[in-house]
Amino acid sequence: MARAESVIASIRPDDDDATMDPNDDAIVRSILETNSIAKPVEGFRSYGDGGGDGGDDGDGDGGTPKRVLMHYRDMRTYQTVEFHDRMATKYSFENGKYRCVLCEVMRLMTIEEAFVELEDYVDASDPDMDLPNLLHLLQTAEGIRKSNHPDWFQLVGLLHDMGKIMFLWGNANDGQDGYASDENSKQWALGGDTFVVGCRIPDEAVVLPRYNRLNPDMADSRYNTDYGMYEPNCGLDALKFSWGHDEYMYRMLVANDCLIPREGLDMIRYHSAYPWHDRASPFLISFSLPRRRGAYRHLMKPEDYDRIKWVKLFNKFDLYTKDEGNELRGEKMQEELWPYYKGLLDKYGLGGKLKW
Repeated sequence: MARAESVIASIRPDDDDATMDPNDDAIVRSILETNSIAKPVEGFRSYGDGGGDGGDDGDGDGGTPKRVLMHYRDMRTYQTVEFHDRMATKYSFENGKYRCVLCEVMRLMTIEEAFVELEDYVDASDPDMDLPNLLHLLQTAEGIRKSNHPDWFQLVGLLHDMGKIMFLWGNANDGQDGYASDENSKQWALGGDTFVVGCRIPDEAVVLPRYNRLNPDMADSRYNTDYGMYEPNCGLDALKFSWGHDEYMYRMLVANDCLIPREGLDMIRYHSAYPWHDRASPFLISFSLPRRRGAYRHLMKPEDYDRIKWVKLFNKFDLYTKDEGNELRGEKMQEELWPYYKGLLDKYGLGGKLKW
């Protein structure tokens, strides 16, 4: 049994959350030690929420960078059902063409060429790093590789955030301006924790819940209940998440007929859905309140509980390999790492010019 499968098989189905790994802490410690990361666990995803009225632009609330606060304020304000549907149309691959339906720019790119476009991109929503996102992709992939997980899993680590390349076809009005990363940046439809649109935003499961009331759908009776526009146990794939790089990259990989297994595609599509796959809001945990199961369990099908295990395993590497002192960039990528990952791209059907 491959290492990833053996880890997944060890998860108890009768756990309180039905998705928790009993070796959760041990896996995280192993990742930190293997990658020589000295940062304590509690130092990751550290968000403050000083209350406020939802319009507070105060700097560094609870130690959270202002750029992060402004990102989530904008995200909760503008990410609605209507916005999701508009972006799903704009970035549709259903017509079989390599284009954004509403964009004039049409192009084919290799993954390597896309990396060049992302070299200077910094994620404004990330409280842990303010270095180019490309470094994070390399750290994630190499962390997975060091833990001897399957090569498709390693490739997912390399690709998982590449959907942020949407900024090439986006603009600030649509939250897809990738050229700034300060408090004035507009990346609210590129990165950040995603949530389900079309039903109540769960205060108990999201970061900075004070911004939830700014969302216009929360004043719409069609969308502001626990079920909203959805049927009970409709299943994960029936849900519309706030638009971002996850959904775009998933669609791009499917459109290019990639050979990454479903577990890997789920990691890419849902890794930012912290309210779903995480156990509780960091805000609640910081006040030592009881940990609880993630949100949206009432919308999941039974088979979704197996899928969430893979996303949670990937999330540990996505989060705990972040290290601003890491040197996985520049010549090291070109000379040492790229030939290895180029081989994986070829193996999984992503080696040439691709539709974006």
